[in-house]
Amino acid sequence: MTDERENHPLVEEAMKKASVAWVAVAGRPPVALWCVPLEAALFVVSGPGEQAAPGLAEADEVQVTLRGDHGGRIVTWPARVSRLTPGTEQWDTLAPLVGAKRLNAPGPTSELVARWAADDCALVRLASVGQPTHGGELPAGSLAEPPRPTPAVRATRRPFRLHRVRRR
Repeated sequence: MTDERENHPLVEEAMKKASVAWVAVAGRPPVALWCVPLEAALFVVSGPGEQAAPGLAEADEVQVTLRGDHGGRIVTWPARVSRLTPGTEQWDTLAPLVGAKRLNAPGPTSELVARWAADDCALVRLASVGQPTHGGELPAGSLAEPPRPTPAVRATRRPFRLHRVRRR
C-alpha cells in the first residue's frame, strides 16, 4: 500500500536508514520508538510486551523526526497514522516482515506476530503527508527536556564503607 504522491527525497532517504524515530503524538513530547522502513513508510509496534507509545494507535496524524548518519536531527515531517488490523491481507503480508526485524524477539517470528494479534498490540504505518522541515528550518538549539517524573525514581544511598575514611 503505497501513497500516490512521492515522498520528499530527504524523507525517503532518511526513512530507508531509520531504525529509531522520534514520534510526537497530539502535542506530547516526542518518544523514541523502534521502527521498520517498508513500502515508503515506517512501521511501529506498540502495546503490551512491546514499546510504549501513548496515543499512537488512536492518532490520525503525528510528527516524526529522523536522524542522519551523524546522529543528529535532519528532518521532521507530518505523518498519517493507519493501524493494521490482524487477519487482513495487509497484516498477513507486513506483520511477519516487521516481526523478522525485531531485535531480541522471544521465539520465532510467527509466534511473535500471533502474540501481537492476541495481545492487542498496535502495528501502525506512518506515511509522510505534507511538507517536511529540514536544514535551516529546524531549531538550532537542543530540544532536551528535564527528565519526566516517574515512579521508578528512588533515593540514592551513601556508598558503603567498611573502614572509616579520614577527611583531610
